[in-house]
Amino acid sequence: MNDDPPAPSWPQFAIGAAVLGVAAVLAYGAAAIPSDAGYAGVGPDFLPWVVSVALAACGLWLMLEARRGGFRDLDPPSGAAQGDWGALAWVASGIVVNALLIERIGFVLACALCYALAVRGLRSAEGRPAGGPRRTAADAATGIAIAAPVFWLFTKVLSVSLPGLTGTGWL
Repeated sequence: MNDDPPAPSWPQFAIGAAVLGVAAVLAYGAAAIPSDAGYAGVGPDFLPWVVSVALAACGLWLMLEARRGGFRDLDPPSGAAQGDWGALAWVASGIVVNALLIERIGFVLACALCYALAVRGLRSAEGRPAGGPRRTAADAATGIAIAAPVFWLFTKVLSVSLPGLTGTGWL
């Protein structure tokens, strides 16, 4: 029986260090936000500080685990050895189309289109059929079902201005 401790996993340690670096950059940015107490005594810098502390804790934990031998019971990675550029093109086009059309067709429709294109790319990356017109229409409907409540939550409940298709504020 081998009682030697497992060797540290340096790539995993580097990932933990990178997460810790992101936490430090976020904390640096949070320090520049004024801390004047607002509603319930919480200022605008509260959430960035919470996120930076949580990221720092995750980064330190990842580094500690990597020094102890890393994540030893990992399944082998799934997917192909090479990237699927066609699938990447579908996902990237969804993001670009969203950015280009959000002011013209509104948040809900732009996000639904982004969702439909991204799902098509992700299906393609898994080696499944990307889908025909019926599947694309179902994906667009699912995108609308996800984006509409988000739009209403942000515009009606949180009073955040998002581009709409109509002047009524409901679409």
